[in-house]
Order: sequence, then structure tokens, then C-alpha cells
Amino acid sequence: MKSKKLGVTSINPSFDSSMEGEGSSSGGLPYYTPTYKPALPLHNHQYYSSPNNKLLYLALLAIFCTLSYHFGTWQNGGGASGTSISSIFTAKIATAKTCLFSGNTATTLSSTTQSLSSHSAGLDFTTHHGDGDGGAVLGNHDEDSVKVYPPCDVKYSEYTPCEDTERSLAYDRERLIYRERHCPKKSEVLKCRIPAPFGYRNPFKWPESRDVAWYTNVPHKELTVEKAVQNWIRFEGDRFKFPGGGTMFRNGADAYIDDIGKLINLKDGSIRTALDTGCGVASFGAYLLSRNILTMSFAPRDTHQSQVQFALERGVPALIGILASKRLPYPSKAFDMAHCSRCLIPWGQYDGAYLIEVDRVLRPGGYWILSGPPIRWKRYWQGWDRTEEDLEAEQTQIEKVADSLCWKKFMEVDDIAIWQKPYNHMDCIRLRQAPPPMCPASNDPDMAWYTDLQTCLTPLPQVSDEKELEKWPKRLNAVPPRIKRGTIDGISGEKFEKDSTLWNKRISHYSAVMDGQLVEAGRYRNVLDMNAFLGGFAAALVDHSLWVMNVVPVESKLNTLGVIYERGLIGTYHTWYHDKII
Repeated sequence: MKSKKLGVTSINPSFDSSMEGEGSSSGGLPYYTPTYKPALPLHNHQYYSSPNNKLLYLALLAIFCTLSYHFGTWQNGGGASGTSISSIFTAKIATAKTCLFSGNTATTLSSTTQSLSSHSAGLDFTTHHGDGDGGAVLGNHDEDSVKVYPPCDVKYSEYTPCEDTERSLAYDRERLIYRERHCPKKSEVLKCRIPAPFGYRNPFKWPESRDVAWYTNVPHKELTVEKAVQNWIRFEGDRFKFPGGGTMFRNGADAYIDDIGKLINLKDGSIRTALDTGCGVASFGAYLLSRNILTMSFAPRDTHQSQVQFALERGVPALIGILASKRLPYPSKAFDMAHCSRCLIPWGQYDGAYLIEVDRVLRPGGYWILSGPPIRWKRYWQGWDRTEEDLEAEQTQIEKVADSLCWKKFMEVDDIAIWQKPYNHMDCIRLRQAPPPMCPASNDPDMAWYTDLQTCLTPLPQVSDEKELEKWPKRLNAVPPRIKRGTIDGISGEKFEKDSTLWNKRISHYSAVMDGQLVEAGRYRNVLDMNAFLGGFAAALVDHSLWVMNVVPVESKLNTLGVIYERGLIGTYHTWYHDKII
């Protein structure tokens, strides 16, 4: 059986490793289908059905009940010392000063300890919530009522619910809308657990993983052929190697970044967060990490379906995504730098909507870097298999949109062109002659979950101060501007600092509980915080060899993702509720 080969224990004792072929039922039940609602687990009852074992079981149960009765009698008045187990447990909890974090509010265990210290109060160990769709039900229930999701067939090892290529074919190809997120209906949601690919191995530890990955973990060789000349990726024996090449990285990503570093300062901490559009296998972001620049790389699940998967296997931050008809799932003023290296995005088309979106997520004073067509078209046009007229028209269109956004052409050297977003709109708005119009006050620039792209310009504060943010690493623990301005309801600078202190304590506690594995070099690399709030968890781990994807659920009462980016961390909007997934 495939699940056994993957190291997954089957919940059906009749499954046998001799069963071959999908859907086989010889010697047992058929495989679960992807939308099969899990039945109650089939336990092996032979142990209990044996007469001798049944008698032994009953005898042990009788002894246990007798001991429990006498212990309870002693605890409720018969004990000489007068110290109960519950009061000892209460004292230990109070000494440990353990906290719970719920609803973005730190809550102590005082109510819990009070109930524990009351000898007469009964303890309720049953669950008070459930998922309602046949999933796992936890608590002190009879074992026959426990429901468990079985493993999916191994063919679903790379299943990405909202990026299904077959489902996407039903959507419009105009502007590549069919490659956006399109999620399954509730009736189509998998009721099984996604398995690892056959033969999966633990990934290489960082930083070795930047340059090498096991073939069995991402079993796709297409890019090794299609991008062989560009040196993206090579297949050698049982692994892939990533030389750091790219379409425009003839001498490797490291040398390419050095070339950019000669044009703008990448070393003084003013650039910490970056956005790489159409990232390939994310070599640009991978090599920026050594310069303390954290990059959110994204690319669509297209003919290069495995590119983001390769990035994550390397231990490099990345998401599946595309610039089409919706805003990117990031807040306004999030990135210090945005980058496109031959990413094939039509920047000048659709009334400049794509560059307007880059403007929304760029921080005041941030840079947009473009390399490849149409930059230096007079020199390279023959190798790009395009006409001179076509390339000249494209660059003219891009320049026109950039001017309308008040961007300044900062530099153009060889294959690289750099524009800079203004710090404010005080002078530009009066002087510019072309659209787009300024966005109205009702247009929330931080609303970016299934929000249509806008063709209006997000206004900047009418101030002349150019240093709103501290440089990295000071900005990590400095009170973020959004909190200083009072735009996050109920969050003051004092609360921000208390939250940071609390998370430093929590990480120390987590590390102790995990015997130091959490912060062990290379032990963990890609970490997801499902409800990041102010990013305290990620901030407390920033000195360790891992990175955190901070998720701010769209259901949260407070939109704090902008604060997380102001700290020099990265993240995304998301929802964990299927009914709110489109």
C-alpha cells in the first residue's frame, strides 16, 4: 500500500502492503476518494475479544476504581496534611506564570487556577466545539466516537486546493485571470490528509538547502531542460542543484545583486523587505538573505508549476501568486524594494494597473527595479525575438506610467533600470499632467483580500519627513509608525512593547519544552504563524536560522499586517474558514 511506503500507518487493519494499484480492494476496502467523508476508525478489537485479556482488563479496571475511591476520600477531608493535589497543581501553575494568548489579548490562567483550587468544583474534560464536517473530534469520548481523516492517495501529494489546473480552465484567460486563486466548493473539499511525495526525505538544512534539494521531494525535471541554458537548476544523481542563475543572471544571482548594490545602498539597513514578481526558483530572494534583506517571492502555478515548490524546498520565502485582476495579498507601504527580472508582466497595459499596484505596496522612497525587456532594447532586441518598434513602444509606455505615479527615474545601467517612489506627493500632484486620479478616502489601501485592482493612486501623507521608519535592525523593536499614528485601534506603544517582551518569554519557554530543538541551527526553516497579530513570535526568532510567514486572518478585528511589515518582517492575508474562501 502506498501509504505504508510513505511511512503513514493505515487506520484500516485490512489494508496490506501487497495491495497494488489505485482503488484496489483485494484483501480489504478500497482507497478513500478525495471527497470521502471519513467514517469512524476501524480499531483492532481482537485484544478485547480474547477471554483471558477481557478478564485481565476487568480486574485492572476494578483495582483502579477502588484506588480512585480511596484517594478521593482522602483528598476531600481524610488527608492529614490538608494539601490536595489540585492545590499543589494550582501552586505550580501560579509559580510558572503561564499565560494563554487568545483573541490578540494576553490572558492569565487566574480563572483556571481558581477553578482548580476549588475542591468541590467538578472538572469537565469534554470538548465544547467541533468542526461539524466529520473531522477529528478530540476530548474524553468513547474511542469509537473519534473520527480521523485518512491519508489521501499519493497522487494528491502536490495538491493545492485553490490552484487546481483543471478547475482554472473554466475561468477567463484575459489578463491570465484563470491563473488566479479559484477555490473548490465546499462539497469538493478534500476529506483526507495530503501525503508527502513517494520517497520523501528530510530537506537539507539551511544554508546548504539554498543550493541543493532532494529530487524525490520535488520530482519535476521540466525546468532542468527548459531553463538549462539560463542555469536556474540542474539535476545530478538523486538531487537538484541551484547554481544561482536566472534569465538575466548570467553571472549568477550573487553577482547580479552586487551590480544592483552599486546603484542603490543594500547594506545600510534602509532596505529590509523586498518583493520579487515572477520569481522563478527564487534565487534573487535566496541570495538577498545573506544581505539581511527578506524577500517575498511569488510566481503563478503555470507551465513552471514547481517553481514556488522549489523555492520553499530551498528554505526561501515564496507564495503562489500572480498580478492579474486582484490586488496582491499585502498591505500598502509594505516593501522597501520591488523587483522584476524578465517577469513578462505587461507593466504599461490596462491603464497602468500593475504598476499602480506596485506603487500601493511600495514604501515611500522605495525602489522598483526592472531588468530585461524592454530595458536596453537597442542593444539586445535581436536576441529577444521582438522588433525594435515593439520594444521601444513598451518602454515608452512604462516610462509614461511611472511619470504619472510621480516616480523618479533613478538609474539605468546596462540591463538594469531603477525608479524611486516619492516620499510624499506635495510637489508632484501639482505638476503632473496625466492620470491616474488620487484614490478617494473610502478606498482602503490595506484591503487586499480578493480586492479588485484599482487604477487610482494611493495618496501619501502630506509631510516632508523622509525618515518615517528606522533602519534595520532597529526597526524590528521600534514602535511602528502605524501604532504611533494611532491607526491600530486599541494598540499603543506600551502594549506593543509588552507584546514583544511576552513573546521573548514564550520563545524561551517553547525552546525549553522542545529541548532546544526550536532554535537548533537548521532544525526548522520554514515556519508559519497562523495568527500573527503584531509579529511578536517572528520577531523573537529573528536571530535564528529560520523565517516566519506571518498570517493575519482576514476575519481579525484588527488589520495588523502593515505593522508586521513596518517591523521588517513579511507575511500575507489569508482565511482559515472555507466559507470565506472564494
